[in-house]
Amino acid sequence: MDNLTLVAVASIFTAGITIGIGAIGPALGEGRALAQALSSIAQQPDETNTITRTLFVGLAMVESTAIYCFVVSMILIFANPFWNYFLSRAGG
Repeated sequence: MDNLTLVAVASIFTAGITIGIGAIGPALGEGRALAQALSSIAQQPDETNTITRTLFVGLAMVESTAIYCFVVSMILIFANPFWNYFLSRAGG
């Protein structure tokens, strides 16, 4: 296996791991936040609008972590910064 193939395999593997771990964390966080919000609404129904608004802002912030992981994986697959270096070294 030459260096160019090794970089391609490592990039694809790392992109997969990034998406896998980057999706699990936010999913668990969003589930916990939703459970707490529903519990809070059940205890204080008069504050539903405030709790819901705060929940949506929090969920958007948590989801941004998953989006960042997606962006990193797309960079590793389609715009790998090491790819041009190894192409020039391989003579391609």
